[in-house]
Amino acid sequence: MYVFKRLLVKVKPYWWRILLAMIAMGVVAAATSSIAFLIKPMVDQIFQSRAQDKLFLVSGLVVLAFLGKAVFYLFQAYQMNFVGQTVVNNLRVELYAHLQTLPLSFFHRNPSGVLISRLTYDVNLIQTSVTEGVTGLIMDFFTAFGLLFVIFYRDWKLALAGVLIIPLAVYPLYKFSRKVRTVYRQAQISMGRLTTILQETFQGTRIVKAFGMETYENRRMAEESQRQLKYRLRVVFIQAMSSSFMETLGGVLIAGIILYGGLSVVHGLSTPGAFFSFLTALILLYDPLRRLSRLNVTIQQGLSAAERVFTLMDEAPEIRDREGAATLPPGRKSVEFRDVTFGYGPETVLDGVGFKVEAGEALALVGSSGAGKTTLVDLIPRFFDVRSGAVLVGGLDVREVTLQSLRAQIGIVNQLTILFDDTVRGNIAYGSPERSMEEIEAAARAAYAYDFIMEMPQGFDTMIGEQGVRLSGGQRQRLAMARAILKDAPILILDEATSSLDAEAELEVQKALANLMAGRTTFVIAHRLSTVRDSRRILVISRGRIVEEGDHEHLLALKGEYARLYELQFRDNGAAGDAPGPNLVQGAAWAGQR
Repeated sequence: MYVFKRLLVKVKPYWWRILLAMIAMGVVAAATSSIAFLIKPMVDQIFQSRAQDKLFLVSGLVVLAFLGKAVFYLFQAYQMNFVGQTVVNNLRVELYAHLQTLPLSFFHRNPSGVLISRLTYDVNLIQTSVTEGVTGLIMDFFTAFGLLFVIFYRDWKLALAGVLIIPLAVYPLYKFSRKVRTVYRQAQISMGRLTTILQETFQGTRIVKAFGMETYENRRMAEESQRQLKYRLRVVFIQAMSSSFMETLGGVLIAGIILYGGLSVVHGLSTPGAFFSFLTALILLYDPLRRLSRLNVTIQQGLSAAERVFTLMDEAPEIRDREGAATLPPGRKSVEFRDVTFGYGPETVLDGVGFKVEAGEALALVGSSGAGKTTLVDLIPRFFDVRSGAVLVGGLDVREVTLQSLRAQIGIVNQLTILFDDTVRGNIAYGSPERSMEEIEAAARAAYAYDFIMEMPQGFDTMIGEQGVRLSGGQRQRLAMARAILKDAPILILDEATSSLDAEAELEVQKALANLMAGRTTFVIAHRLSTVRDSRRILVISRGRIVEEGDHEHLLALKGEYARLYELQFRDNGAAGDAPGPNLVQGAAWAGQR
């Protein structure tokens, strides 16, 4: 009932369309009832009394009834579908907007395939429930009411006997509805898993083929699809059982009426016209009652989907603007961590981290995998909130400023470059749609991407495919850097931005990085120590704590964690591995001096 009330709230703004549709449904129901009502004069006065003059009148009334039924059915169908489609569209947009407010931790817990399933499959089920289920329910109610009037008008005693059998159908329909809702909930969960499998295999098709896992993925998809089929067949069986029950009940009822009514005509207690009018109305009444069993399945299906959608809608965003949050002013800024502790659930990832990076300074972060480097920089744009301590940007706690003003001043370039199935121009201008074409081209030149862009078929208007699949790794990175340059944020986070590139591509990207880092407060997460060996300031993180700080030579002399990592990386590389590689922080200093 709670879910149904929430759906009604979504429908409320369109009450006048529903009212018009209900009036039209009333006309359709009246037209249906009038057909049964006209049976008596047609049989008694035309066929028995042979009143030829009334034959044309009754025939005309029948045509008029069917025409009115068709016109008003069309009107109500459009109105109800307009409401259903609009409500569902609004719900999908609202759900998507709500998902955008949820933190990264939510997306870590919920596979994207499941979320996509709820935005598409579940929301479509709600639309079907609103347009078909609710419409059918209201129309069948009006139709049943009109036909009940006819049968009670013709023979109230016989009608009373027939109506008393209807409650026998209520309890089985209730049991069927509970069972259907349970099975549909399982089917929707299965659809989420199926969508996840499809998304993973389509995105990871290169890995699937490289490891020869086509057969495995085919089997995994087939098993989940079979599970989905099993749930679907259960619903079909329950629906068939419900229809069969109503058919049997209707057959018993009509047989009883024929027996009783026939005897009444034989003994002169009723006219043939009255009997056939009553019987026609009863048969027509049986049809909407029988449809209720199918409509019940549709409605339960929609309510189950709505329950899952509203569960997502009720997921409270953990990261939000506090009341009275200030706007972070623009300009170069320092970043400070004050005794920061953070963890995912019961696990502690960062423990008592404290340091300060001055405005325009570059800081390198190194450590083994899982040490907490990425988690640390994720706290700056408030992808997560600290457990204790504080992260300050420009002297202000990030929790005391608006998310929009904070994130507007942070640029991020990740190891896993995120691009969209859009044009080159659209990807560079992502987040800065107001920028002119001249500014976009200038950012591309600064990122050393202009030349390869102009070699593309449509230049800046070339579609790059999903995740930039039509580009090389170096080209993808330079587009991401052009995007960050165009944003012109005073704080920059480079999360292993070159670790996935070969030496040649890294040298190309290095020049773009130099332009990107110039004058910005920069955090450089580096897996390859050769990229930060000339850095003036390096923090070494181990098990969530800062264990060492200094430049390359100082850290090697300590013979601690940094020296251990350095030895592990270059032990087997000999002179080649020990050769200085492109240095991110040094490149930034060079760019700043130009």
